[in-house]
Amino acid sequence: MEQIQVTENSSVNEYLADIPLPACILAPDGCIKAANALMKDVFAYEGIAEQNFFALTGVKRKALVAAARDEEAEEIEIERNSQSFVLRTNNDPKDDEDIFVYFINVTERDTLREERKQEQVCILYISIDNYDEMMSSTTEDSRLAVPTEVDRIVRKWASQYDASIDSIEADSYMMTVYRRDADRIIESRFSVLDDVRKIDTKVDFPVSLSIGMALGMKSLKSAKELAEAALELALGRGGDQAVVKNGDRTHYYGGKLQSLEKNNKGKSRIIAHALKQLILESSKIVIMGHRWPDMDCFGSAIGAYKICRYYERDAYIVIDNYNEALQTVYTQAVETENYNIINSDKAKEILDEKTLIIVVDANRPSMVECSDILEKNLRVVVVDHHRLSDDSIANPTLAYIESYASSASELMTEIIQYTATRRIVNKFEAETLLAGITVDTNSFSSKTGVRTFEAAAWLRRAGADTSEVKRFFQSEATTFQSKADAIANAEYLDNGVVIATSQGYSTEAQIINAQVADSLLSVKGVRAAIALGKNDMNKTVISARSLGDVNVQMLMERFGGGGHHTSAGAQVEENPEEVIEQIKEILPEFTDEDNTEEE
Repeated sequence: MEQIQVTENSSVNEYLADIPLPACILAPDGCIKAANALMKDVFAYEGIAEQNFFALTGVKRKALVAAARDEEAEEIEIERNSQSFVLRTNNDPKDDEDIFVYFINVTERDTLREERKQEQVCILYISIDNYDEMMSSTTEDSRLAVPTEVDRIVRKWASQYDASIDSIEADSYMMTVYRRDADRIIESRFSVLDDVRKIDTKVDFPVSLSIGMALGMKSLKSAKELAEAALELALGRGGDQAVVKNGDRTHYYGGKLQSLEKNNKGKSRIIAHALKQLILESSKIVIMGHRWPDMDCFGSAIGAYKICRYYERDAYIVIDNYNEALQTVYTQAVETENYNIINSDKAKEILDEKTLIIVVDANRPSMVECSDILEKNLRVVVVDHHRLSDDSIANPTLAYIESYASSASELMTEIIQYTATRRIVNKFEAETLLAGITVDTNSFSSKTGVRTFEAAAWLRRAGADTSEVKRFFQSEATTFQSKADAIANAEYLDNGVVIATSQGYSTEAQIINAQVADSLLSVKGVRAAIALGKNDMNKTVISARSLGDVNVQMLMERFGGGGHHTSAGAQVEENPEEVIEQIKEILPEFTDEDNTEEE
């Protein structure tokens, strides 16, 4: 319909009477000056003249004017009398003049849209987590019983939603369902996750599922690709959860179990071989971790550097800034003159089309030391132990991301073992890698599996001195005092969570908070510990730790951070007091049984 033009000689009442739609005239102050008889279809009563338009519709005059001037602006729609109306006004209205506003009834259109939306086909991919480990660990009787029980539960769950489900491999399914039923699945928070977890496996770990769901796609091909990406994200986050992708929005459900360590090191051998080929095909290698690297980041970078040098390729480690916790080992590395450590500006200068980028201890572009390098369309290798997020590095050439691993240093140590038949690391390098494992496991007290100890034992045989490793962690007296004060003044909440705040500003805020949170976990009755403090850039640094039944990773993702089920962190602009109030408000979501997260 063409929009109405107002002229100086036109009669207001004539215009309103001739318009076959509900219409009114709106004054510059938002007051309704006149309305035609059809407006009763919108408001079900007459006499709206002299009423405030915003009070009646919830729409401001300036919003109508702005929408009229912008052809690509979103429609302004309201619901009245169980009907939907789109509001329009005359072309390019003047700010100081009256405008015509008319209401187009789009109820039938919206109904058809909703019906079409509800009949969209949604795709789910379902995978049994750690299937191979479960099959190799169970008795011969259970080897058939457990998958059969999983199959029964999954198919019964699918039948509740009139879904079509097919087994595509021994450990995976593809399920199709209408959108209306997909919404019901989401409302139930993927109850099948809890049902499968209750199966008695006769081994020391439960069976769990990972689910990827795609919504709102216009083609089956796009839905399939998005569902595959959602499943990959669920697996990368440790499994036992469902990831729903709806366009550019991502929702997480579940995630109650910690990642299970894989006994088979075959993947490490494959990664080592693939990494060798990439290194040999490269002119140089640029290695970087996250900004303000910690011991694990630095140790895994040193390990990657040694692999590159073993294959006789020039390698560079990118570090712009580091904190006190890295001072001892960093200074020792520089003094040996055995390592090419450069800043981001230098790294960008030396790049060429055959440069290989190795990212360690991080998988998000926003976290790495120099994100500009990732935009150069070069080959990228990622070695990390943090759970995947929706904004992880896209399409890396090679990715070794294992959330079950204690640290990036553990993963790098395994790769080194399959790189050469002889030990290629010296005493200092072995100590650096061992320090990385030590710091991320809180001295082997958390997130430590058999492979963690095997990696540590290999490093010990390679010459690592545990006394030297301990020296790497010595801190200044002022830092020790800050930690003691934060612990002494910690606040203990009723839900088993303790919150501590370090006072003032510190370049070591990240390290102080991590150590405070680790220490508070040793207090009886504490399920999770959260420590906060300001760094020298006036940002609030948060460290969160738990014993397993509180998913601190999903908690920290609410603040733009991340990590692991039991160890995570974030940095925010708000002051610690504001952050604590926000944490207290959302804590019940994570200390209760159900965990759901949206991005």
